[in-house]
Amino acid sequence: MLGFKQNVFLVGPMGAGKTTVGKALAKELNYTFYDSDLEIEETTGVDIAWIFDVEGEEGFRDREVAVIDRLSQLNSIVLATGGGVVEREENCRSLSNRGLVVYLKASVEQQLERTIKDKRRPLLRTDDKEGRLRELIERRHQLYEQASDYVFSTDDCTIKAVVNDILSVLCESAET
Repeated sequence: MLGFKQNVFLVGPMGAGKTTVGKALAKELNYTFYDSDLEIEETTGVDIAWIFDVEGEEGFRDREVAVIDRLSQLNSIVLATGGGVVEREENCRSLSNRGLVVYLKASVEQQLERTIKDKRRPLLRTDDKEGRLRELIERRHQLYEQASDYVFSTDDCTIKAVVNDILSVLCESAET
């Protein structure tokens, strides 16, 4: 993509499509794709659920800060972040100082539909998944908005449509 030389960081709730959109966007930009949760799993050798069980959410968030700091310093990347990345100010600072932050927004209904069978999400280990998703979005929505340069809804959109919308604003920002 001519003229665009910044990293792109995707934030938003679980089930918003950050990984799926991120992979497609990276391909279009000819960038390297990273998923911060996968990076944490690869560097620790255990899954996120295990980290939550043993170290708690705080321990996981500490690890996330280190991974976000390391990855955000790379060049020509698209990074899909975990849903809670915005809860640590240092993450928001790293992301906003080192690239464009895009908030992928999804309704609770869409999040529920996309995550209902996923057993790997520790924060959804509850009988009331919908209630937990509502609680999380209520707590994080404003943080996502504050951290982001652009906001796109992924409800009722194809991956290609979301990627094209993001590419459009990237082209505009490269021209200014």
